[in-house]
Amino acid sequence: MNFEKVNTLAKEGIAFLFISDFKAEHIEVIPLDVLHEHDIEYCISQEYIYKEHKHVLKKSPLDFFTYKKKFDVVIEKIKAGETYILNLTQATPIKSALSLGEIYNLANAHYKLRYKDEFVCFSPEKFVQIKDNMIHTFPMKGTIDASIKNAKEKILANEKEMAEHVMIVDLLRNDLSIVAKDVKVEKFRYVQKINAGEKELLQVSSHISGVLQEAWQENLGDILKALLPAGSISGAPKRSTLGIIENVESYERKFFSGVFGLFDGKNFDSGVMIRFIEKAKDTYIYKSGGGITLDSDASLEYQELLDKIYLP
Repeated sequence: MNFEKVNTLAKEGIAFLFISDFKAEHIEVIPLDVLHEHDIEYCISQEYIYKEHKHVLKKSPLDFFTYKKKFDVVIEKIKAGETYILNLTQATPIKSALSLGEIYNLANAHYKLRYKDEFVCFSPEKFVQIKDNMIHTFPMKGTIDASIKNAKEKILANEKEMAEHVMIVDLLRNDLSIVAKDVKVEKFRYVQKINAGEKELLQVSSHISGVLQEAWQENLGDILKALLPAGSISGAPKRSTLGIIENVESYERKFFSGVFGLFDGKNFDSGVMIRFIEKAKDTYIYKSGGGITLDSDASLEYQELLDKIYLP
């Protein structure tokens, strides 16, 4: 029903905020002229002003042995041909003296969202951007500590990272082909530096584009429905991989790894809800993870899960 609301509002040129959980089962569509009635803050900015802070999140992650058991299940599923790449995530209890609102204000990110007193995300990753009948997506796959000598050269030369990135680019290219024509890879595997609290990370992205039909606004809800869940944080093939994720992760992602976006009356921009803190009973939960392929190393993937727990 809410995807139909997206179609209606976009057709009428009414600006709104779109929020979807990971499974695209819980959708919120809030016109901007009534957003003040909701306890929600958002920011979508390519040129945000960087604010320095020294706040560090104290984390209590699951032990490596527990993670390794889940990792091994994924590897067996890959060997059985049920998935080729799967984004394995886990929930880590963290401690912070800050409120969700204070965390939102401190965080540096292109895409930020605080949803009531329930969660906050500060994401570096676009989902889709639509402008002038062109749809763009920017899958982000491949992470390395920027302090490692020749880090950029190493991440780009790493065969496992290359294979993982190729699979996700292929998945996203196929996804865009459902809703667009003339889909092509504009830029393949470029490196961005991301501030990750106590350290800096290099992350590898690609740029894929396609051409939408005229008056795409009338079908924006259908476009989003066809593309969700986001391929970069699920896996391929998507349908069977989603079932494996549900069984092996043993927790509910909920809004983590969903998407949120802004339709401004003409164009649409959106981010994947990663770098995500959720409020629990007596603590906060930080949800993070990474893509697993047949060539993945459990200890390196576990470290990546930990490296992604930070306040940028």
